[in-house]
Amino acid sequence: MDYPQILAPVRHFLHCPTPQAWIDEARKPENLPLLLTDHMVCELKAAQNALLLVRKYVADKEGADELLACLKPYEDFTYRRGPEPDFVALHKRINKSAMPQTDDPWSRQLVDSMVLLIKEELHHFWQVREMMQAHAIPYVKITASNYARGLRREVRSHEPVMLIDKLICGAYIEARSCERFAALAPWLNDDLQKFYLSLLRSEARHYQDYLDLAQQIAEEDISERIHQLGEAEAALILRPEAEFRFHSGVPMVAA
Repeated sequence: MDYPQILAPVRHFLHCPTPQAWIDEARKPENLPLLLTDHMVCELKAAQNALLLVRKYVADKEGADELLACLKPYEDFTYRRGPEPDFVALHKRINKSAMPQTDDPWSRQLVDSMVLLIKEELHHFWQVREMMQAHAIPYVKITASNYARGLRREVRSHEPVMLIDKLICGAYIEARSCERFAALAPWLNDDLQKFYLSLLRSEARHYQDYLDLAQQIAEEDISERIHQLGEAEAALILRPEAEFRFHSGVPMVAA
């Protein structure tokens, strides 16, 4: 895999690299359980966000209920102390035939892109879960970082610009994930390093899918808005933060 070629546009898109202080904290063996746990939950949240876009902008009520049912076993396990389901069997239930049908070209592209993203994020979810089990790390519920919450505060509150902002924020989250996987990989053991490097191609494609959708639905040039949200994303990454998480800012212990 040509990692430099994959990472070059991602790093160009982001307004800052991951701070060295975060990498130094992430490479500590005692933080591996926290990192893997938060990563697993982030994969589910990425799938949820993609599903919510389809539900809000394409699906009807019946279709929306079917979409929500697809994620319920994952959510029960992650958020409600539910039983651990057969993630492999669940993964097979999510496909394009279960998604709403539409003749609108942009809506069709949204569904196609988000179905692939959802399947890949949930695949990554149970891959991370397998890594946790291989390293004898139990799942313990943790608090979320301020990263996604901080980006949501930047989203405008009226349509159609709300949708555009959501898509751009989705692009930045996926790009940051890709960049952090690459930054973290060299400091992990062989199995984890191989796993994190294997995620780069899909994460890089996800950020571009979100950006393409935003540019196509917009009725005017959105380059300035992309820049504004990029600055907001970088500010979240560079600010001191007490809680260490996969998308957190500069650890205060090292600040």
